[in-house]
Amino acid sequence: MRCTFPLALTFLTVLPWPRLGQVGPGDLARSMFWFPWVGWILGVGFWGALLAFRSVFPPAAAAALLLTLTVLATRGLHLDGLADTVDGLGGGNTPEKRLAIMKDSRLGAFGAVSLFLALLLKFAFFLAWVGKSPGFGLILYPVISRWGMVFLAYLSPYARPEGGLGQAMTTGVSSRALFGATLSALVLALLTARISGLLLLAAAAAAVWLLSLYFRKKLGGVTGDVLGAANEVLEILVLMGLLLCNQLFPTVSYLHFF
Repeated sequence: MRCTFPLALTFLTVLPWPRLGQVGPGDLARSMFWFPWVGWILGVGFWGALLAFRSVFPPAAAAALLLTLTVLATRGLHLDGLADTVDGLGGGNTPEKRLAIMKDSRLGAFGAVSLFLALLLKFAFFLAWVGKSPGFGLILYPVISRWGMVFLAYLSPYARPEGGLGQAMTTGVSSRALFGATLSALVLALLTARISGLLLLAAAAAAVWLLSLYFRKKLGGVTGDVLGAANEVLEILVLMGLLLCNQLFPTVSYLHFF
């Protein structure tokens, strides 16, 4: 069985991989094993970019450039999922109507507001990071959010009866892929942010469980858009949690990673 890391990398980022070859739905499901590692690659890149940007630009400009980089590096894939999901949740009163709205490629008012708020919150958190001493906490948030996509896909049924891209991820993700992704996320969280990382991973697991219950009720399950939306929600929650740990426990060394 071939390694599916290149597929995970090219699916979640703009990074190319030569001679990827032909892939099928089963390959995409198996590639979820590597999602936390792709998040780690993104996080290392964002951390390095932050150090470079803040050495040249004022804090607000550095935060804006970092935010732009995070969108470009992922093709805005998950932001698109967030907008579609919120449009559906806000515009429909039954699971069928919500799913139909989510399939519409046009951006609605609810989706536009969700994009604005998500980008605003990320900018604010990045701006707060610009003023901190160099640390590795920023590497962690894409790791946990990508792991959260794997966990949500494992917990939830696929919502669309006609099928779709997300179906390969929800019906195909195996216990082995979840175990590998979880073990990877645990190790990376511990190495990156010590006890804070483990606490945030546990909090993310609880958030994913609640999201699974919520989307089962509203949509009958999840879709590819929902997985992308969950990634955005988890990114914001982890960024907020990282800053809270340092604000609330400034003298506790094992909760400190700046």
